Amino acid sequence: MLQVSRPKKVQSATPPVAKLVGFRLVKTGKGTAVCELRTRKEHENTIGLVHGGILCDLSDAAMGFAFLTLLPENRQGVTVEFKINFLKPAYRGDRLRAAAKALSSGKSISYLECEIRNSSGQLVAKAASTCKISQQFA
Repeated sequence: MLQVSRPKKVQSATPPVAKLVGFRLVKTGKGTAVCELRTRKEHENTIGLVHGGILCDLSDAAMGFAFLTLLPENRQGVTVEFKINFLKPAYRGDRLRAAAKALSSGKSISYLECEIRNSSGQLVAKAASTCKISQQFA
């Protein structure tokens, strides 16, 4: 199994996918995280809208950062389920803001939700994930 280390400070964490997609972590709190993305041409699908997969990446990252803030020391976690509803199109040039929060967190499972809003504050997508606390680091 691939071993990854949990960053000591979530605020300083920048996964490689953030650079690839172009999003950034804006802030975190206990069970919360906010990521932002300024959309560009490379994010568009064949009909000129922001591709749904980009919204998936953005919301998954925000929920992942929120989940990281809940993990006990020397533990890691994984997403075991992810769902998203696309509610409004996003366009090139939009500043998308993904705000994630944990709604429930237990010994092994956490449930999180994320809202993605555009520059006008309109709800573009809503996502949910179930995350599992897994193995302990050596």
